[in-house]
Amino acid sequence: MEHLQTDYLIIGSGAVGMAFVDTMLAESEARFIMVDRHHMPGGHWNDAYPFVRLHQPSAFYGVASKALGSNRIDKAGSNQGFYELASGAETLAYFDQVMREHFLPSGRVPYYPMCDWTGGTDFKSLVSGETYTVDVSKRVVNSTFFQTSVPSTHVRKFTQDDGVACIAPNSLPRFAPDYKNFTIIGGGKTAMDTGVWLLDHGVTPDRITWVCPRASWLINRDTTQPGADFFQSSIGGFAAQLEASAVATSVDDLFERLEAADVMLRIDPGLRPDMFHYATTSKGEVAQLARITHVIRGQHVTHLGTNEIILKNEDQIAAPAASLYIDCTATAVDFKSDQSVPIFSEDMITLQAAAAPLATTSAAIIAYIEANFETTDEKNALCTPVPLADTPAGWMKSMVGNMMNRNAWSQHPGMSAWLTDCRLDPFGDVIRNAGQASPENAAIMARLSQSAVPAVINLQKLISEAAPS
Repeated sequence: MEHLQTDYLIIGSGAVGMAFVDTMLAESEARFIMVDRHHMPGGHWNDAYPFVRLHQPSAFYGVASKALGSNRIDKAGSNQGFYELASGAETLAYFDQVMREHFLPSGRVPYYPMCDWTGGTDFKSLVSGETYTVDVSKRVVNSTFFQTSVPSTHVRKFTQDDGVACIAPNSLPRFAPDYKNFTIIGGGKTAMDTGVWLLDHGVTPDRITWVCPRASWLINRDTTQPGADFFQSSIGGFAAQLEASAVATSVDDLFERLEAADVMLRIDPGLRPDMFHYATTSKGEVAQLARITHVIRGQHVTHLGTNEIILKNEDQIAAPAASLYIDCTATAVDFKSDQSVPIFSEDMITLQAAAAPLATTSAAIIAYIEANFETTDEKNALCTPVPLADTPAGWMKSMVGNMMNRNAWSQHPGMSAWLTDCRLDPFGDVIRNAGQASPENAAIMARLSQSAVPAVINLQKLISEAAPS
């Protein structure tokens, strides 16, 4: 067993672990050891399907010290008119570049890929079998709490007959030319991406079946754009969220108000979604998906037969002839809304959402707090885990958690200044200069100020009313 020494042992070199170390390198003199099962940094991006893109603009994803992409506005495609969304390949190359051009040359970040954390401060090489034990002077940092899962690596919850073609989206570009019909299984963003990909490549809607267990509310991408040119839609959209939150009488009423304000979208206006996973899309993509009319709703697949699909309620439906099944059922993260743990303990940092759903922003914020504040109690008071929403009701808890954390950070001028200047905070610099831009922008800022406290009070009331007795 080889013995190593470090200040922090980082479990995982995915986006979250990379963002944490990047900020710690800037804010401290600490040393780090990074351990990951993959052969290169980037976490689940190593396993992503080829047509995946970021939900959020590249402009505020990744690590704080290095821009991702060129900050351009797309001129064509489904993201036309909005800030670029990095592809999976671009994102993976970016994290590899951060590791090789910044972390390793610093001399403070030894990196151990293809290694498995075995608990405590020990890890083992998946290739050589060599074991390591680490003397950690400060804390272990666990970046794997949410157990990110993608279709190419998850364990399917349904079975299939021999000869039935069921693939992860990773293989779709290779297999698609050989099939006439396509069946998408799953209701999340991966399933939506798959549907849009098929339609964009000329597959007619009548050749697509969609087994969609849950309908989802979707964030309008127009409201997520950084930069002064999008102030009306982004900051104005947040003001609309606060105003709706301040007066809504129920969860359903709240989301109808958010939809009326063009903040939330849904594919089928006649169906009330029961899922919210922060999926972000454009109106153009929603219009594309609405073209798929053969949708089997509210059911999970238990078995794919040669001639039939068996659903969880034991119903059987005829299998589309010569269909390629695309498994999009992986849960992106493990939604542990009621299972969070304190982010800081005496010997462990458990990276979670501090500004949901911004994973890398949250990790950078946690790193700043770790480097600049003293006691564990003080750090936890500044950074309460924000639950990741699974439902519309969960959106309310997430909103309140975000606002409470933001308020705590605003009490510390140094942290406020750092966050405003941090490229991972989408709107800090825009808000700082809002009042100087125009009377219209100043009016939006006034709406934010007027609605914030009433929104939190009313959301807390609605959360209490929605809680099971």
